Amino acid sequence: MSDGRLPVRRRWIGWTVGVLLSILLIAIGWVTIRGIGAVSDLQQVANGATQLKASIASGDLEEAERVSGSIARNAASADELTSDPVWQAFGAVPWLGPNFRAVSEIAEIAHDVSTNALTPLLDVAGGLDLAGLGVEGGTIDLAPFAEIEKPLGTASTALSAAELQAKRIDAGATLPPLADAIGELRSAVTGAASVVGSLHGASVLLPTMLGGEGPRNYVLAMQNNAELRSSGGIIGSIALLHAENGTITLQRQASTRDFPPLDTALPLSESTIALFDDRPGRYLQNITAIPDFAEAGEIIAARWTGRFGGTVDGVIAVDAVVAEHLMKATGDLAFGPFTATADTVTDILLSQIYAAVPDPATQDAIFAQAAGGLFSAALSGGDPRALIGALATSADESRIRIWSAHPEEEAVLAASELGGTIPTDSDDATYVGVLMNDTTGGKMDYYTRASITTSVGTCQGAPTTQVRVTWTNTAPADAATSLPAYVTADGFYGVPAGTVRTLIAVYGPEGATPAHVDRDGEEEGVQTAMLGDRSVVQHEVSLAPGESTTITVEFEGTGAGARFTEVRHTPLIEAPDTARKPLNCAT
Repeated sequence: MSDGRLPVRRRWIGWTVGVLLSILLIAIGWVTIRGIGAVSDLQQVANGATQLKASIASGDLEEAERVSGSIARNAASADELTSDPVWQAFGAVPWLGPNFRAVSEIAEIAHDVSTNALTPLLDVAGGLDLAGLGVEGGTIDLAPFAEIEKPLGTASTALSAAELQAKRIDAGATLPPLADAIGELRSAVTGAASVVGSLHGASVLLPTMLGGEGPRNYVLAMQNNAELRSSGGIIGSIALLHAENGTITLQRQASTRDFPPLDTALPLSESTIALFDDRPGRYLQNITAIPDFAEAGEIIAARWTGRFGGTVDGVIAVDAVVAEHLMKATGDLAFGPFTATADTVTDILLSQIYAAVPDPATQDAIFAQAAGGLFSAALSGGDPRALIGALATSADESRIRIWSAHPEEEAVLAASELGGTIPTDSDDATYVGVLMNDTTGGKMDYYTRASITTSVGTCQGAPTTQVRVTWTNTAPADAATSLPAYVTADGFYGVPAGTVRTLIAVYGPEGATPAHVDRDGEEEGVQTAMLGDRSVVQHEVSLAPGESTTITVEFEGTGAGARFTEVRHTPLIEAPDTARKPLNCAT
């Protein structure tokens, strides 16, 4: 007869289950409380980052130091709250786990950046008179660069590591609000890594490149984005700079009219010839169509020495939007019949000048005045902090490209954004690219707009990277008659006035091959080439005013399907909308 008690084994199971449930409830409460604290800390880090940026921009380094201390404390607290064994155990739970791991990694990144990057950067800012980096009488004091090189290197290394760690977070497996936060984190860390990396590169290279160990000569090529080329735009004007012991002088200015086409093209790479025939080797205006600036810079230098002789130590290419960034530091600028502000200079240089000044030779003279005036304004002083910021922004947007004739310097440049080289894929980042080159023969790219999306995944069982480019002509419907003939090219190259004709080249990950190519859902003939180990697909697109087209290329095989895929593209007047979207296979 039973005494009403459960068997010992069943009592043991019930007791065990009860204990486990209690432990689970305690653990849930534990991570909930710690999670609320960590999220609060990370929100304070985000708010502090905004305050810190404003403090540094205003030159209030005491406030910046106070804010940075708060950031460091909150970041350390968030890291501690999300690194205990209970939190880490929840990171292994299906579905919920990726969210716990992501919060933990975000906290770790914030802690590492505040400790290993922010501290040395503020030490530099606090211990260095920024006026020493300014220009007085056309001379830059080279001594401070030795002081800032090491701490900038430390900060650059930390930010690069944080950037890679941020890219590794699987945002697609997290809840939407957290995925958005991860996207913001990646954008912020990538931007900081790019700017600090460029500043570190400058601190290493500038003392010698500015003539600290002997005089240097540089060709400055100014690109016009209203007629696109791979690295920004057609070369509109060109000049020679001389640097010696930090003193920079403008030695000579020239126009493209001083460089008639060559009967025999200069040597070009197979990929350049496959995409553009030998035109970049014959026409100065087309050299910047070359995708790799390491090749383009050397050819620009050869054209200068072939025309004027002398020695060229390097080439610097900038586009018209750089003027806008610089003028935020230097102030208004008068040239020809215009007085430009930072808000109006791009429109004047890339559009208004053609209506106000019909003669191309006069246009060239005005462009030269604008370039010379801006150069003089930058060298005459101004706020060094604002000038450095303007140059850093321009570099971050790939609007400044530099090639050096000195191999040891070129090696450093080629590894940075400033070098303008085709990037190298790695386990941490895979690259695709979109290059635009105008064949209208006018200045119609003032009216073009682009959007670029990337998607990765699997199509028909194969790893796939999809690149989709939408290209639009926003010119007015009556562009053929309302715009100057110089802008539309007036049909001179076989393109109806008002229509934009563009070569759009899409390159894929290293080792991948095109598996599907279409334009607006229809297949058409395309050019193909190789950029090193990258396959390139190039369409020639003609769009009347108001028209738009979408090109889709899917790459499969080795290198395709990588989650951390980034886009490199031609710098446009207005930056293209870029996005990552779920893969919808076109095949």
